[in-house]
Amino acid sequence: MRSALVILAACLGLMRASPSANAVGCLSGGAAGALAGHMAGHGILGALGGCIAGRAWHNHTVREQDLQNQHDYVQRRQQFDPSYKNPWADNQ
Repeated sequence: MRSALVILAACLGLMRASPSANAVGCLSGGAAGALAGHMAGHGILGALGGCIAGRAWHNHTVREQDLQNQHDYVQRRQQFDPSYKNPWADNQ
């Protein structure tokens, strides 16, 4: 019983210390790809393709959200300080 608790504590500690996998796009895309691939007779290939496409789509949406957050930040900052310049702008 004691060894089981030690092993459980060690596993929880490792899970807490390790970074998250960020596999949201891969899991959702892989599930959709597996279903589509299953209908076409290629479930494994569909899951792999769906995982790749889902991860790329997730990265794309995260990048768009980051750009929107930067834009919103600059607008809020310029409301309080009109001389504030956008550090992300190309034309400085």
